[in-house]
Amino acid sequence: MHPFHHAASQPDTPAIIMAGSGETLSYGQLEAESNRIAHLLRALGLKRGDSIAILMLNEIDYLPICWAAQRSGLVYVAMSTKLTADEAGYIAQDSGAKAIFCSPALAGVAVAATPGLSPAARLCTGAGAEGCTRLHDAIAGLSVTRITDESAGRDMLYSSGTTGRPKGVKGPLPEGPIDQLDALTGLVAHLYGFGPGMMYLSPAPLYHAAPLRYCMSVHKFGGTVVVMEKFDPETYLKLVEKHRITHSQLVPTMFVRMLKLPEEVRSKYDTSSLKVAIHAAAPCPVDVKHAMISWWGPVIYEYYSATEGAGFTAISPQEWLERPGSVGKAILGEIRVLDDDGRLLGPNQTGRIFFHGGGTFSYHNDPEKTASVMGEHGATFGDIGHVDEGGYLFLTDRQAFMIISGGVNVYPQEAENTLISHPEVADVAVFGIPDAEMGEAVHAVVQPRDMARAGPALEAELLAWVRGRLSHVKCPKRIDFRAELPRHDTGKLYKRLLKDEYWAKAAG
Repeated sequence: MHPFHHAASQPDTPAIIMAGSGETLSYGQLEAESNRIAHLLRALGLKRGDSIAILMLNEIDYLPICWAAQRSGLVYVAMSTKLTADEAGYIAQDSGAKAIFCSPALAGVAVAATPGLSPAARLCTGAGAEGCTRLHDAIAGLSVTRITDESAGRDMLYSSGTTGRPKGVKGPLPEGPIDQLDALTGLVAHLYGFGPGMMYLSPAPLYHAAPLRYCMSVHKFGGTVVVMEKFDPETYLKLVEKHRITHSQLVPTMFVRMLKLPEEVRSKYDTSSLKVAIHAAAPCPVDVKHAMISWWGPVIYEYYSATEGAGFTAISPQEWLERPGSVGKAILGEIRVLDDDGRLLGPNQTGRIFFHGGGTFSYHNDPEKTASVMGEHGATFGDIGHVDEGGYLFLTDRQAFMIISGGVNVYPQEAENTLISHPEVADVAVFGIPDAEMGEAVHAVVQPRDMARAGPALEAELLAWVRGRLSHVKCPKRIDFRAELPRHDTGKLYKRLLKDEYWAKAAG
């Protein structure tokens, strides 16, 4: 289960198609390029266990670089394209990166972030850039044969770091041959029918855990990955029709943006080729998922996990329709729910979610943070929820975002899910702000579909909407409007940034 097998059996089959430019790499070309880059890495002195950093936009060379590192026994650190030079420099130094690969548009950040590296160890794709060596010049004369000392490498991805410096999620390097079956490969074959001939559409940044790992899993089966340079809702639908996409992975905000397209746009494209549309990364409002299943049919699958990989739940569309709102039953690890005092809770009791006996990991260079999420009951991602009598997990919210108002625990996810269902709301964040009487008050910041409508009339309309559907204690007392919320390209909302801003103003 490795691209080199498919390069031998189907060298002309497309391995990668860039959605915007149409650039294509066949399996034969993917194998040749990853081998050349592996030879380059050895020439730079990198050996098994060493690290490289990748600071790149979604482009044709991204996955060949990862496959080169994978077959060289290296740790490849995919970094967010939004980082400043200081942030990228911290990750490069913390990970011990001995080389960095960058896109021309990000070369300035890459150079500033790695003052200790020589230009020969800074490899820039495309036309190259000052302070770097052009990647394709560096590999032009190198062999397309496999290096003699191949061994399996793996990724090390860093947390988003919205509350401090990010930390690398580190697992052990795999032992054995580079084409051995791994847990994720077996899982996606079993749950989602990954296999030869599949057409996979990847709409998210490749530096994020799920897009990177799932795209590489498709290559293990000999399928074709269509990579969007940037997500756009109508373009996504066009690509499904154009390439007869069979599998894809999205986040709920992408569903919301597609559902809010005009009906005549949504109905224009044929999505019948889709067999599996996987979503994760954030809770999906029940109404949104119902609407997607009504539109695309029972092809919407969901899982709950994290970069750390300490646990994994999964649910099929058929199961979800029977238990709306659930994220499924445990596939990896035993779910345990604990109260604030660390006591085990029973079915339908809400508490902090732990996975016992799941995958092992540590935070690179941070044993204290590792210990803070580990305990006798396993590891936690910091989420709150409950398990029903059938073993199905339901998430309430993240513990960090719980609001305590007048002594009552309020989970903002309910209000967010309600507000996003209003036709005038494009995005929303609900969080607690200081309140002299209640301790905290529930507050909302909304991105309207039309910023010209922002104002008291829309605020009153939205407050009436949510109060007509939820207990008033769960509803925002006030709504502010912004043209855009701080949301990551992967769909993750940086709610902490908004909350910190309001608390800082109150303190001032």
